[in-house]
Amino acid sequence: MFKQCALACDPRSGLVAYPAGCVVVLLNPKKNRQHHIINTSRKTITALSFSPDGKHLVTGESGHLPAVRVWDVAERKQVAELQKHKYGVSCVAFSPNGKYIVSVGNQHDMMVNVWAWKKDVIVAANKVSSKVKGVSFSEDSSYFVTVGNRHVKFWYLDHCKANKASAPVPLLGRSGLLGELRNNFFCDVACGRGSKSDSTFCITSSGLLCEFNSKRMLDKWVDLRVSERGGSLSLSEHMIFCGCADGTVRAFRPADLHFVCTLPWPHPLGSDVSSMTEASHLFNATADARYPDTVAVTYDPVSCRLSCVYNDHSLYVWDVRDVQRVGKVHSALFHPACVWDLEVNAYVPEEVASGLSSGAFLTSSADNTVRVWRMDDWTQTHSPNILSQVRLTSKIRILFSSETRTGIRTICVSPDGKHLASGDRNGMLRVHDLSSMKEILKVEAHDAEILSLKYSKPETGLKLLATASRDRLIHVLDAEDDYSLVQTLDEHSSSITAVRFAGETLEKMISCGADKSIYFRTAHKTDKGTEFRRSHHMVRKTTLYDMDVDATCKYAAVGCQDRCIRIFNISSGKQKKLYKGSLSEDGSLLRVQIDPSGQYVATSCSDKTISIFDFYTGECVATMFGHSEIVTGIKFTSDCRHLISVSGDSCIFVWRLSPELTITMRERLHRLRENPNTPPSKTSTPMIKSPPQANVFPSRIMTWQHR
Repeated sequence: MFKQCALACDPRSGLVAYPAGCVVVLLNPKKNRQHHIINTSRKTITALSFSPDGKHLVTGESGHLPAVRVWDVAERKQVAELQKHKYGVSCVAFSPNGKYIVSVGNQHDMMVNVWAWKKDVIVAANKVSSKVKGVSFSEDSSYFVTVGNRHVKFWYLDHCKANKASAPVPLLGRSGLLGELRNNFFCDVACGRGSKSDSTFCITSSGLLCEFNSKRMLDKWVDLRVSERGGSLSLSEHMIFCGCADGTVRAFRPADLHFVCTLPWPHPLGSDVSSMTEASHLFNATADARYPDTVAVTYDPVSCRLSCVYNDHSLYVWDVRDVQRVGKVHSALFHPACVWDLEVNAYVPEEVASGLSSGAFLTSSADNTVRVWRMDDWTQTHSPNILSQVRLTSKIRILFSSETRTGIRTICVSPDGKHLASGDRNGMLRVHDLSSMKEILKVEAHDAEILSLKYSKPETGLKLLATASRDRLIHVLDAEDDYSLVQTLDEHSSSITAVRFAGETLEKMISCGADKSIYFRTAHKTDKGTEFRRSHHMVRKTTLYDMDVDATCKYAAVGCQDRCIRIFNISSGKQKKLYKGSLSEDGSLLRVQIDPSGQYVATSCSDKTISIFDFYTGECVATMFGHSEIVTGIKFTSDCRHLISVSGDSCIFVWRLSPELTITMRERLHRLRENPNTPPSKTSTPMIKSPPQANVFPSRIMTWQHR
């Protein structure tokens, strides 16, 4: 679950920071631009905070022996690495004077450390027995407060400043006097500013806003009148903003906790967000509409903007300069759960009215949706989606039934770009018309989740759809005859992980699975229609997880459990080549994808890394990392400029490929179009590490430790 301590705002520039896997996204809401800080330790970032001058950012991470890292925001480079925690870091914060950083470990670590970060030393430390959810420094930097389950504690630093010894001194803490609220769960804390600098404000999971006085006593509280589901807090000298359940954000005066206003709600859950083309559509919800919970808020005192993150992974930035006329400055929508599959559209005719073109790609998720994205600005020619203003525009969201959270496991677009086929985890096959979003087919095709879908190549004269499932069956459907069943194949003895078509004049089908087998089949015309017959069957000593066919349709690349890429000749069925598909010594290859020219092959390993290899020599030419969970899908874009990856961490990353790789792929693609028998290019590309493009989809920010 996303935490309040994982959202921060630069008090000087207004930059909004939040983690996306192993990456910190720095968002400029006004310009709608992103920059990124990549955690080279490859550990998930769990907490972050800006320094008072906005020049530095501190991050905490999860995992064994996590580090507290300080980054230069302008250079986006690490300037300090502080290591004393043994397990995870749940909260970090700069002191207002910029001298200290406090880091709080998770419930297994149980340590509170105060760092003189420029000297890389701990000046004070102590243990905390409660699960800490928030931390806040006093305005004069003399103490900080931590909150959690039945826990409000004041930690004092005066003796730390006088300490000249090299060893840390015990951090002195005093518990807040909770009175009748002693059994509450305190979700977030913010120390007062200005005239209220002696006060400390907390919010409870039961929906109470509390104020502690300078003597640590609970002075007063107010009922927020919301359901009991967590809360978040951000304040200025003149306003307290409380993020609550059901999309509610309420504003109060710090002086007397007097209620000021309730901010506008985000989009209702289950709404067709693609139809919202005007801001007024946000306020047309029905009386019984439900909204995503507000899980984090942060206030920009310079621009008077409040950034809110909701538990459906949406981000809104509100202009609260006049709280009686709050306006939306920026918003973005993302997948709130694991992204299972990815499809890059190579060709779509102009008559497809949905606006889907060769620059689009689609993602499917465990959240029961398929979303369509573009990397360029299509708002000049199409109605904009006012709720998703990321530069990689989210144009369409296809909503499936949310009665059962099955998840869309795999998707595939037909070669003519008119149909979208999708398979879910219950074995249900759906086909949508992409121009109208109308569902034209819904059938229980399999008894278990559908793991692979593939349309046949149009140049063979056949328009088929193959579906492969964990139930060990492959169904072949005729896309021209209302997707009627052509044939069912049952040779596999275990889950079928991939099915592909190959061939230019004669259609062939290849499938591989967990039974370590790869089957090669050829289409034959019979009195009953088209029939696929087995031509070759090969068995390896390792599980085969994924497969792709090269541009010439001569070779199939298979990603295997032993981290090897096996290249098979499709005509003969024989293994032509074998080389390592990962530089790691651990894990398995989960995804394999050949670029449009057939020059390079990209792989994703279960160690969360992505690699690119020369398809013919096996030389590794690029490595990438940034996802905090396994990479579930990778695809090259048709212009050979980018590689897109999706992951179980719910992030979508767009990687900008080096000019050398792009030029090589485009030259070979051009030669292939002139002569399909063009030999491969001889490359000597040095190994590179590709940074994310300036559009990393930050869906991961709201799915802490999602499984």
